[in-house]
Amino acid sequence: MKIDIVSSHRKLGFALGSMALACTAAVGIACAADATPLRIAMTADIRSTEPGVNRDANSDMVVMHIVEGLVAFGEHAEIKPLLAKSYEVGDGGKTYTFTLRDGVTFQNGAPLTAQDVVWSWNYFMNPKTAWRCHGDFDGSAGPKVTSVETPDARTVVYRLDKPYGLFLASLARPDCAGGGVVHRDSLNPDGTWNKPIGTGPFMLQEWKRGQYISLAKNPRYANQDGKLDGFTGSKRPLVDEVRFMIVPDDATAKAALQRGDIDIIQDLSYTDVKPMQTVKGVKVTSSPVMSLTALLMQTRDPVLSNVKLRQAIVHAIDNAQLVAAVGDGLMQPSTSMVPLISPYYDTMQHETWKYDPALAQKLVRESGYKGQEIVMLATKRYPETYTSGVIIQAMLQAVGINTRLEVMEWATQMDHYSSGKYQMMTFPYSARLDPSLNYEMMAGNKDKQPRKVWDDPKALALIESSSALTDTAQRQAQFDELHKLFLADAPMMPLFNGLDVGAFRDTVRGYTPWALKRARAWEVSRNP
Repeated sequence: MKIDIVSSHRKLGFALGSMALACTAAVGIACAADATPLRIAMTADIRSTEPGVNRDANSDMVVMHIVEGLVAFGEHAEIKPLLAKSYEVGDGGKTYTFTLRDGVTFQNGAPLTAQDVVWSWNYFMNPKTAWRCHGDFDGSAGPKVTSVETPDARTVVYRLDKPYGLFLASLARPDCAGGGVVHRDSLNPDGTWNKPIGTGPFMLQEWKRGQYISLAKNPRYANQDGKLDGFTGSKRPLVDEVRFMIVPDDATAKAALQRGDIDIIQDLSYTDVKPMQTVKGVKVTSSPVMSLTALLMQTRDPVLSNVKLRQAIVHAIDNAQLVAAVGDGLMQPSTSMVPLISPYYDTMQHETWKYDPALAQKLVRESGYKGQEIVMLATKRYPETYTSGVIIQAMLQAVGINTRLEVMEWATQMDHYSSGKYQMMTFPYSARLDPSLNYEMMAGNKDKQPRKVWDDPKALALIESSSALTDTAQRQAQFDELHKLFLADAPMMPLFNGLDVGAFRDTVRGYTPWALKRARAWEVSRNP
């Protein structure tokens, strides 16, 4: 059903399949033409509004319009100040001192102080909060932050138990919500989560589950001078409202974009790039990113614990053919945990498993595999991961590996991933902006963090060491050694780094894909 309502001689009806939104009091859209929100399509709803808690990539993207951290990644993955105007590293890399910017307020009007930073830090570091990145700062998966001090209202001092070259990058990680600082009024009186009250350019206005998340312009936003620069730089909210619209079906989203019912598709399928480039009134642009799509294998599974069978699987997959099919010729294959666009991607990182069906069949026989069914999980929420699963299933069956593809909702797959309860799955990792973090996202103690894929002790020691080093040559040598171990153990198979492909109406100004593959609604405007 499509609802059309005419106001000021303009039709503002918005229909996506069976869902219809119109300028009615029921959904809170004023009927003036200039009140139409900037509408960004997402394939699935967010999991929560709590920064870095019960999150996924969509949750991170929305929340980081609302909250900000002390530092953030710039356009080219370099660390830059955000709520901090400056920072200093001392005590051999164990002390980080941040000086806060002046004039920053929370969205409720309260001024940002050093005490707010400490309160927010303590809230997220409380184990009961279940912050995604708690383990990265409590000593269990990295350094331990031994104290956070406030010498005065504008200064925050973090003290670590050991040097950690990636402390700032860890604070800025998108899956940690950029270490976003929230006001204590984000909680209900009983201490439970209510909604994020941050310092970002937009404020949470409404979350209509399964339909949209509405963000309102923050009239108090303390913008930095300069230009668009990743998650920092100039972040002016140029529209009064942004709506992240839940549109699970790609065809529906594309049709809505062509009609003008949505303004931006922030994650266009690679196979849709060429067709959409021919559509009148639509523009398409892209940027290489550091995200990763991979085939994960549960090394503790009774069948897949056999390294020869895992080697058979990686030699059975023609990754060049797979990536050409999935990316419609737009991407390059890569089986390294180090992203192609990273300065640490060298000749060693280019080494890979050779596609060799005969060798794969030989390894299958040597592994003692008896034809047991192996279930591979996938979701259609991310079309590239689903298509990869279909192709991999056929390639594995061709060498005698009995593989069944099981397609499920994204939330269900995330539950399987987080608990480690799977045999294989095609899975999209969000971008990490340092190779140590790329390895960290998939390697660790499975007893403590079941989502981890690789738990080789030597590899874990190298990852920890690379995280503390600051010398580029020493870090490169460790990443090269990690890649050799990775190729030998084959706990998973990286397939390709992605592209951030955006399609938008030609009335949209300022929308730019970038390395972190997160839509940014700041510095974006729209012509009438």
